[in-house]
Amino acid sequence: MQNFDFYNPTHIIFGKDRLASINENIPVNATVLITYGGGSAKRSGLIDKIKMVLGNRKIYEFGGIEPNPKYETIVKAVEVVKNEQVDFLLAVGGGSVIDGTKFIAAASKFDGDSREILKGGYAPLPVEEVVPFGTVLTLPATGSEMNPTAVISYEHAKYFFSSPLLFPKFSVVDPTITFTLPQKQVANGVVDAFIHVTEQYLTFPVDGRVQDRMAEGILQTLIEIGGTSVSEPENYDARANHVWSATMALNGLIGCGVPQDWSTHFIGHELTAMFGIDHGQTLAIILPSLLAVRREQKRAKLLQYAERVWHIDTGSEDEKIDLAIQKTRGFFESLGVKTHLSEYGIGADKIPAIVEQLKAHGMTAISETGDLTLEISQKILESSI
Repeated sequence: MQNFDFYNPTHIIFGKDRLASINENIPVNATVLITYGGGSAKRSGLIDKIKMVLGNRKIYEFGGIEPNPKYETIVKAVEVVKNEQVDFLLAVGGGSVIDGTKFIAAASKFDGDSREILKGGYAPLPVEEVVPFGTVLTLPATGSEMNPTAVISYEHAKYFFSSPLLFPKFSVVDPTITFTLPQKQVANGVVDAFIHVTEQYLTFPVDGRVQDRMAEGILQTLIEIGGTSVSEPENYDARANHVWSATMALNGLIGCGVPQDWSTHFIGHELTAMFGIDHGQTLAIILPSLLAVRREQKRAKLLQYAERVWHIDTGSEDEKIDLAIQKTRGFFESLGVKTHLSEYGIGADKIPAIVEQLKAHGMTAISETGDLTLEISQKILESSI
């Protein structure tokens, strides 16, 4: 097992009817900016319920944070924070709203060009403090409610940054708040959580037995309840397991001491930036093809995945791997998520432009072993048609 540091200070408030807990976790004299997305949180009455819980605190609102949040949108909220002396942020939404709020938290304490924050990656932020923030999760997918990472769109590209300063102080995770989500968003969320796990699990063995078993447990849970979470939106048990799986998939725990890939995400980001395909859909397109192309580099873990997650215990090694990849694709498609570029109207003629974007963004030697070149990315994309 590789050396690791693990730190996660986020207070999770899980279960039904937990909004009242917000009052106990925000200073009584705070000036609060509530951030949210396209308006469903407002129309559903959720924002009004939260404002009631906040009581006499001074409250401002900033709505309109879009999926794949744009720098041009969220930088406007930074001005609100500075002008109104906001000292606590409350993100009400899914990963996009929470990611946008992480940017707002950092940029509001930065006097320079806030675009510098976007290109930070894992480098330290150019600030020593951020505006503290909490979240009310409305979409289970990204795990942003319990991690310190964000992805922001700017000029047809997606940029990520991460810092221990950007852990939410608390996150209210109430599965019932997600009941009104459209089926497509629920399905995308299942896929997103599933592939967050595989990015940390389907690499190469380092004898991280606890991490492997936890990863396999999350994958098996998503397989068991994913379809029900999509088709029965008010099935509390299914949705609660979906929500908690998504949180656990990317809160840092299963990634401790093990190699991580993230190539599926890096390639998928370009599809979202260029063609507007939903993030979860891009992952479902790329992963099966990536596993097929990289089967030799991932052979040992693919066999483990086949046997432990899909319970494939007959056939040759190659037959087991083939069937595990087929079952993975089949699982995504059973949720209603298409897994081929052609099903989104993208043909082979677009692949050179995608590869050029990968090159422009420095994605020339990615994967857990750093040997996934542009040529291999092109092969993966060609296999995804």
